[in-house]
Amino acid sequence: MPDHQAPLTHRRLRGSPHVRELTAEVHVSHRQMIQPLFVSENLRAREAVPGLNGTYRDTSETLPRQVEEDMKNGVTKFLLFASPAAKAAHEFNHSFLSAQIAALKKQFGDDIWLAADVCLCASTAHGHCGILNDAMDHVLNPASTAALADMAIACAEAGADCIAPSDMMDGRIGVIRAALNRKDFEQTILMSYSAKFASAFYGPFRIAQDSTPDNKLKLQDRKTYQMDFRRADDALACSLRDAAEGADILMVKPAVHYLDVLKTLTDEIPLPFAAYYVSGEHAMVEAAAAQGLLDAAAAHLETWHAIRRAGARIIITYAARYARAWLRELYGE
Repeated sequence: MPDHQAPLTHRRLRGSPHVRELTAEVHVSHRQMIQPLFVSENLRAREAVPGLNGTYRDTSETLPRQVEEDMKNGVTKFLLFASPAAKAAHEFNHSFLSAQIAALKKQFGDDIWLAADVCLCASTAHGHCGILNDAMDHVLNPASTAALADMAIACAEAGADCIAPSDMMDGRIGVIRAALNRKDFEQTILMSYSAKFASAFYGPFRIAQDSTPDNKLKLQDRKTYQMDFRRADDALACSLRDAAEGADILMVKPAVHYLDVLKTLTDEIPLPFAAYYVSGEHAMVEAAAAQGLLDAAAAHLETWHAIRRAGARIIITYAARYARAWLRELYGE
């Protein structure tokens, strides 16, 4: 008679692909993903973004072709980042961004869902996300939120389906929501970067968006307005505030290094959350794959499932354009 042992219940439920599919708690779909897009007024030809395989800084001419190609691969949701040629300190011209939105919506209409990133970092010579004081050592909150509201209106008038403020000014969601409503854009969605941390993992993005803060200034980084990674309570407080001010979707950025924060927020706040799998996180996988240390597709798939497991309904990822093919291979569909 065999010794009394615990039954192998756990292993039985791992024993075949069929039972693993039946018992999976988390599923990932390419339909839950948003593909970032970069467009620059200064470029004459599109150029690759360092560290982000398959990601480019587009021109006005190449951007629609990129979207068309992405749609063939099942991508229909996009987050647009535009870098204008003209930089300013106070008065900002958003005509380049507006033109890109209008062109994409004219060509693709409701076949795509287009979110516009709203931040001043690519429009300022100093690279900060708002308007600086005369001493250039502090971002002015009321002046910045007013400028952001103007930018949001320009995007909505051009046809953006969603406004995505990423600046981290206090109270900007309420100011932008009120401004949109006054202009009869009550149906325009607000996706707030409600928990955006001052992170070391934004490097490739800042190259793509030409938005690195000027290191000659006293204010050399964004730690006075983006969140301290040692304070998860700040993420909860600001996400609750943004929800109360009218955000429709909340966001945690970065995703991978803040899954604990994402889990806490999704447990506490009954709104859909997006998680931004940021450029540095993505580039680490690509760099390891280039050294033959791991399989990039498998690593991105595992990461997406971790993000979903932590509670995100939406994943912003540079590899959204490959997701349908990779998921079909994983799930056999």
